[in-house]
Amino acid sequence: MKAHHFLYPLIAAVSLNVAVQGNAVAQTEQRIQLSQIETMFVNMRAKTPWNVDGPLLWGYFFFDPSEEKLKGAAKELAANYRIVGITEVPGRQTFRLHIEKVEVHSPASLHARNAELYEVAEKHKLASYDGMDVGPVPK
Repeated sequence: MKAHHFLYPLIAAVSLNVAVQGNAVAQTEQRIQLSQIETMFVNMRAKTPWNVDGPLLWGYFFFDPSEEKLKGAAKELAANYRIVGITEVPGRQTFRLHIEKVEVHSPASLHARNAELYEVAEKHKLASYDGMDVGPVPK
């Protein structure tokens, strides 16, 4: 496993929270907004030497206390992403699934990718899809 240094983790951590409304349980979440992604792209253009309109290495992260649930999501995602690994988060009773893919994104396409990954988190009943980070494609 190669270690990658990513300059731009996205600002927002996104958790799927369970809210009780009467007798019904509803999942609520704070999703990464398109405006946040647009700001991220502006900053990358201004502060990195990267071709932001070309291929970059995008990492995506999911969290859950159940390693087995993350393994189920990883199995589904392995068809389209490289599975970096599932690791225990030190000091917390939770695990992190890290996947990555070399992709070309615009703010709109990254926003659409996030929507797909939120759906994966919901399908597997994961605690969170936590967003992404980005860096140059390793040589």
